[in-house]
Amino acid sequence: MSRTITVAAAQLGPIQKAEGRDVVVPRMLRLLERAHQRGAEVVVFPELALTTFFPRWYHEDLNEADHWYETSLPSPATQPLFDAIRKYGLTVYLGYAELVNDTDAQGVVRKRRFNTSVIIAPSGEIVLKYRKVHLPGHAEYASHRAVQHLEKRYFEVGDLGFPVVRAPVGAAGQPVNLGMLICNDRRWPEAWRVLGLQQVELVMLGYNTPAMNQDNKGFEAHHLRVLHSQLAIQSGCYQNACFGVAVAKAGKEDGHELFGHSIIVNPQGEIIALAATWDDELIVADCNLDLCELGRTTVFNFEKHRRPEAYGRIVEQTGSVPPAVWTPSR
Repeated sequence: MSRTITVAAAQLGPIQKAEGRDVVVPRMLRLLERAHQRGAEVVVFPELALTTFFPRWYHEDLNEADHWYETSLPSPATQPLFDAIRKYGLTVYLGYAELVNDTDAQGVVRKRRFNTSVIIAPSGEIVLKYRKVHLPGHAEYASHRAVQHLEKRYFEVGDLGFPVVRAPVGAAGQPVNLGMLICNDRRWPEAWRVLGLQQVELVMLGYNTPAMNQDNKGFEAHHLRVLHSQLAIQSGCYQNACFGVAVAKAGKEDGHELFGHSIIVNPQGEIIALAATWDDELIVADCNLDLCELGRTTVFNFEKHRRPEAYGRIVEQTGSVPPAVWTPSR
């Protein structure tokens, strides 16, 4: 009997700056209901699913941005999501902005902010937490940019690594090896490989990706933005023998376009479901987890074929450096 689970990518259309959780949560509840009606056991929401993509807005005083963050889950505003998860017996990936108040040894409280995702079990318990590692953008206001991308201002680099957990999925309780990434992480093969080394079977990731590169350092066509996103996800799934569910925020938020194109990918790197709108949209696919075994036991049998002794540069070096220059012997 195959180990098949049904997964749903719950793409969200735009969330405007003026729209609060009282607007967003009911939209998410409708997607959860539709996922249940279509037989889904796992539902994946986008990055920062509860708010607009607020890193495009500059605040000199970070305390003025606190309202974008969650200090606890569930909260009064998000409790209906947890109630629906229990009602429908779903396993859910939720991306959000996390605000943590840490107290140091001297008793001083320090605010820490992360771009975070969690996996929520059908019981409503949080199974696993991940904090985004690869933060794009910049920390200070950039006058040359038409739109800011201030993730380095609003978030710390994630400090939880790339964890994988084996947990029962959906009401049937099928055990699955689950891992998470967030947005820009998908472009970094090192992140996928750390998950792959833990035999991940299902990678869930949310993203909020602008349709235009705003750095003005050269033209990048819209179709290439989509291609590069899909290419990274497809190669990550293929090279680590896993399924991937990559879910977007889409459409124009306060006039700024996010490109959508949520996808579900199999371990051969094939797109098996694709969103077709810039709105709230649910795409569903059956994922036979036995398909992970082919790559894991042949081409990407890590135990037999990896050569970590040759990979030292990957972890010893950050920026690129020029190679040695060859010179003729005479």
